[in-house]
Amino acid sequence: MSQQREFIAAGEARPPFFAGVDLGGTSIKIGIVDDLGRPLSWVNVPTEVEQGPEEACRRMARGVENAIEVAGIARSSVVHVGLGSPGTMDIPAGMLLLPVNLKGWEHFPIRDRLGHHCGVPVAFANDAGAAAYGEYWVGSGQQMKSLVLLTLGTGIGCGIIVNDFSIDGENSHGAECGHILVDPSPEARWCNCGQRGHLEAYASATAVIRRTQEMLDVGLKTSIHKRIADGDALTPKLIAEEAEAGDPLSNEIIMDTARWLGIGLVTLIHTIDPSGVLLGGAMTFGGGASELGRRFLGRIKQEIDARAFALLAERIQVEFASLGADAGYIGAAGIARLEHIKARSQK
Repeated sequence: MSQQREFIAAGEARPPFFAGVDLGGTSIKIGIVDDLGRPLSWVNVPTEVEQGPEEACRRMARGVENAIEVAGIARSSVVHVGLGSPGTMDIPAGMLLLPVNLKGWEHFPIRDRLGHHCGVPVAFANDAGAAAYGEYWVGSGQQMKSLVLLTLGTGIGCGIIVNDFSIDGENSHGAECGHILVDPSPEARWCNCGQRGHLEAYASATAVIRRTQEMLDVGLKTSIHKRIADGDALTPKLIAEEAEAGDPLSNEIIMDTARWLGIGLVTLIHTIDPSGVLLGGAMTFGGGASELGRRFLGRIKQEIDARAFALLAERIQVEFASLGADAGYIGAAGIARLEHIKARSQK
């Protein structure tokens, strides 16, 4: 959906409507979604972190108004807003605590301030949890009762949904599965969080680039050398292109990344016993549309089969996510919908 968005017309939509806001360090995605999870409109506004969180809340509210106008619906028909934000956070209190990518936004009551500017209630969620709910509601997980979504990018984000609930944890740090331990050895790789041996240190885009550079530095034979000499930047996309072109080292790096992901997922499968696992984010090596992506997924499944309880390995569904970059705002709108339904039932 993120590549070719399909929107429904206002006349086809089922009210009430919900606005979803996906807050990122560079940009903010905002969309209007109907009661069935179908998007009517989408807008994008710059985050402009340096302007501070209060000004960002004002611009988010203006973005919601713009999305409503584009959707062609009445302002009064949007009854709740959902906000997905990067952490750290206190979700029940609606507070940002120490968000790494939002410097100067520390200890800010973002949920209530956005609600003030929008004039309607706001539901607050971790951005990965919101994306997971989007996939659960109307994406690849809509036939699943529970799921784990891993978003593979600079780091590894995670959301866990069980029977309509996002697993946020006692301290709003639930589902930090990029930081599960996969290598306890004293020589384990350093994670960006400052600890050794975490899944993110082996299977994030940052880790893939770092591992590849180490192989280049010792002079291993690979077509990547020529690409770098020609001025190309070392990225997972470049590595994927060389793997697809038949470079053995590039293929080895990608399959080893899949192995580490499989090891990490076995722990999650044994802990949660979900219906399925979804993989999203920018680093899926072409996803299900490419032969490389399918081999990547197959290698993950192979590791799960080798290490998990046989019954769980047999029944677990491991697939690619389908909503792409739209999962965050759609899921945030879906969480807003849940809060709206709960509030109405309590009246």
